[in-house]
Amino acid sequence: TLGETLLAPTRIYVKPLLQLMQQQTLHGIAHITGGGLSDNIPRVIPEGLAVQLDSSSWVWPDIFSWLQQQGNIATAEMYRTFNCGIGMVLIVSAEDSAAVIASLRELNENPTLIGKVINAAAAAEAVTFI
Repeated sequence: TLGETLLAPTRIYVKPLLQLMQQQTLHGIAHITGGGLSDNIPRVIPEGLAVQLDSSSWVWPDIFSWLQQQGNIATAEMYRTFNCGIGMVLIVSAEDSAAVIASLRELNENPTLIGKVINAAAAAEAVTFI
């Protein structure tokens, strides 16, 4: 129900992340809270870089589609305000991404490769969506 969805406990990532950091090199970690994807990810990448996210790489939980429809909220604003189903973003090298994903799966997590770090000159904003 809507009430159950809204009252679901916040996901805590500390234990799996601590274990992952012992196994893999992480270049950045962004907890996607208030400020959504658009505002939180730029905080953990160096100046001169941007992130290009593939919005087709994950499925929004139904609650976000409902909120968008009921509130008549533009998609860009949804990404700026909500996590849209992505609670934590890890920045890793492209060469390490498969190993990081495998390690997270061993920790019973469900990781998804959602984008890549690019040169900021190639992007209009710090976070772009394709």
